[in-house]
Amino acid sequence: MEKSAPPRRKRKAFPTHVVVFLAPAVIIYTMFMIYPLADSLRLSFASGGEFAGLQNYINLLTNEQWSIRFWGALKNNFTFFFIHMLVQNPIGLLLAALLSRRRLRGSNVYRTLLFMPTMLSVVIIGFIWQLILSPLWGVTEGFMSFWGIASLFRPWLGLEGSALITLSLISVWQFIGIPMMLFYAALLGIPDELIEAAYVDGATAWTVFWRIKFPLILPAVGIVGILTFVGNFNAFDLIYTVKGALAGPNFSTDIMGTLFYRTFFGQQLQLGNPEMGATVAAMMLLIILIGVVLYLVGWQRRITAYEV
Repeated sequence: MEKSAPPRRKRKAFPTHVVVFLAPAVIIYTMFMIYPLADSLRLSFASGGEFAGLQNYINLLTNEQWSIRFWGALKNNFTFFFIHMLVQNPIGLLLAALLSRRRLRGSNVYRTLLFMPTMLSVVIIGFIWQLILSPLWGVTEGFMSFWGIASLFRPWLGLEGSALITLSLISVWQFIGIPMMLFYAALLGIPDELIEAAYVDGATAWTVFWRIKFPLILPAVGIVGILTFVGNFNAFDLIYTVKGALAGPNFSTDIMGTLFYRTFFGQQLQLGNPEMGATVAAMMLLIILIGVVLYLVGWQRRITAYEV
């Protein structure tokens, strides 16, 4: 007898409901993110409305008219980033470790107060700190006089050597709540049994933190680091609010964001150049992509191997 053919499996119906739900988000994201990004990249390869290849990038990196400002802004941006990495994130980790203590009273109030500057407008922050640090009507000189150190007061926002560091520390003060809350959430996720077992074995609080808590929150440390990198290389508003598009004094606070704005839209006697502005934006994107790739290849792979 002939064997009957096996029944054919019915193909699953195409999930049209998924398309319906995703379509609005995809359309909006394409219109406001993907298309502007693609058009900006296209503009960076043009000059005078015609395709110019890599000429804009060559001019940006080598032509004295553009290269001096580009390399200066890139150097300042790395300084801005390193100050956040070396000051903001360690202090955020310290605050998170203190706030995560089980017996700390008023921790909710402390968290709110520390996170409050992050919720304020950058324009307000810049204006307030300009008033505080002003050598004419600011309160800083009087405060330092009260402690007998008035001789150390300087117009820090007006000096080339200190303006960028001062603005970086202002930014640290404003945004320290973000790494603090990320570290705090990671520390709360550590099982209490591990901590209690360590204390039973005679470990000190310092040993518990560095030998147990810190290795367990390394993924959060990596995330905070890459978020700091991306955020700092997209920074613009604080510098612009306090120092304007010229990023004075003498471009000492110029970073990639202010260079892009000044190049694309122009400033005072400098005419805007959309093609070169798009080239600066493309270089910003390239730098951020390099940083993200290094994080994924270097840090994330090591953390995954460590957890295994």
